[in-house]
Amino acid sequence: MITAKFAPRQPKPEFYELKAENATGDEVSFDQFNDKTVLIVNTATRCGLAPQFKQLEKLHHKYQSKGLVILGFPCNQFMSQEPESNETMETSCLLKYGVTFQLMSKIKVNGPNAHPVFKYLKNEISELFGSRIKWNFTKFLISNEGIPFRRYGPYTPPNALEKDIKKLILRKKKV
Repeated sequence: MITAKFAPRQPKPEFYELKAENATGDEVSFDQFNDKTVLIVNTATRCGLAPQFKQLEKLHHKYQSKGLVILGFPCNQFMSQEPESNETMETSCLLKYGVTFQLMSKIKVNGPNAHPVFKYLKNEISELFGSRIKWNFTKFLISNEGIPFRRYGPYTPPNALEKDIKKLILRKKKV
């Protein structure tokens, strides 16, 4: 008689239990990103850092077919730099910056009404001086195993993340 040994099942990472609404109000369940490398960014169309949209879009085009998913979460908490509605924000990002990666509904990233995605990410990866998001274009990179990998500050240009993105995309998921 042959017996097979099975490794104990690993618990599903909490990241895959998260949900958010896209810019059109449809629910996006993060379990669909299983086995994908995910980059989450809080964005604002009227921010001085908004040109980062172009670099994010370049990463999206270059690595989407290899398993990278970029999710932009517009936020108006920093000097009201995202005054657009969900509908006009999406159009504005497409026309000004060529954005085709997934944009989500406007959210709050700090305070008691912070979105659960950002509550989770800030809890998992805080900065030297705390977990609070300090400005637009803070970035979180999540491995293809659903584990938060690294947090990047607003002034870190998206193309500086490419080395880490490649490392995560090439890393095989542990079975």
